Amino acid sequence: MNEKALARSLASVLSDLIAIPSPYPPGESVEICRYAAARLRKAGYRTKVLARSKGVDNVVAKLGKGSPRIVFNAHVDTVGVGERADWKTDPYKAVAKGGLVFGLGAGNCKGSMAVQLWLAEEIARRGGPRRGEVCFTFVADEENLGPEGMSFLRDAGHVKPDALVLGAQTENQMIVSERGVFWARITTRGKAAHAGNPSAGDNAIARMMRLLAAIDRDLAPRIAARVDGAMRSTMNVGMIRGGHNTNVVPASCVVEIDRRLLPSERVKSAYRELEDTLRRAGEPRGSWTCEFLTGTNGFKGSADGMAIAALSAAIRERLGKPARFLHATGVSDGRYFADDGIEIINIGPGSGVAGHAANESVPVAEMVDAAMIQLSAIEKLMGLG
Repeated sequence: MNEKALARSLASVLSDLIAIPSPYPPGESVEICRYAAARLRKAGYRTKVLARSKGVDNVVAKLGKGSPRIVFNAHVDTVGVGERADWKTDPYKAVAKGGLVFGLGAGNCKGSMAVQLWLAEEIARRGGPRRGEVCFTFVADEENLGPEGMSFLRDAGHVKPDALVLGAQTENQMIVSERGVFWARITTRGKAAHAGNPSAGDNAIARMMRLLAAIDRDLAPRIAARVDGAMRSTMNVGMIRGGHNTNVVPASCVVEIDRRLLPSERVKSAYRELEDTLRRAGEPRGSWTCEFLTGTNGFKGSADGMAIAALSAAIRERLGKPARFLHATGVSDGRYFADDGIEIINIGPGSGVAGHAANESVPVAEMVDAAMIQLSAIEKLMGLG
């Protein structure tokens, strides 16, 4: 297939995907997974549609057997349309203009999904892997940071990769290191009273302010000093709720915290560090609680891993310059495999600034590059035919 034909093929698949709504909320993925599964079965893959919750389908398709086990992944869900008036085109109709394809999810992550579907079919057309097993996974619940997609497939043993390649908007460069994350909820309790006589009550917001001051004084400087290259350990107070009327002393206050961890930090110890800081703040026992909500460790890949090396070589061959390793601001579904000792690589067409925005787009030329880079990497890793 020449590159013009490849560009048309990729744009056609992406057009199909954009036309199948899969926004979160609600996160329903039945139709788009049915589309992917049908193509993969037709190509000769051992294909399953798997779900732990009704309506939240995931596709797992395998070809070959043994090691290495290379797993590709793209998430099928998108964010919502947002303000419809901000869109210049129908969000659910792909529009090609100026070398770009516009539509909801074009960049995040249906552009990568289109590339991976083409890649799966091309691998099968060439006779499949000579050694090892290649697996393609298309999953839901990523935009929700939820457990019903890649987390479910890992926990249930449906995928056991030696290397995991996740579709992402990296302009065909690589992200091989990612910070860990946990969310925590702090709740303070007090006693309601009339605001005209505040001494008769116990102000839960004031207690929360003292706890946050202790965090800012005792914990924040230690966190800020932790650096690994471009990665920094961070903490953010993302939500605060308290009180129910201006003239009432508030009896409760709730804060939710986002904590990003270096790959060398562990979620459990970082959460204990937060709890210890709160205990030392001096507030009465029972007047506050700290609750762990969710979290996963980070990971840091080695540049000489087999899959990273193969992709690096393929990028150099295709783009004529060495591969670059990018810094991830957010988190990917690779985090569920952070403690498994495998290679985890985020790579794909498009720029991160174009995702989660009105008039989202992906360059067709980058989709072509992505397809050729990933096909070349598979040939190096597994052989074909």
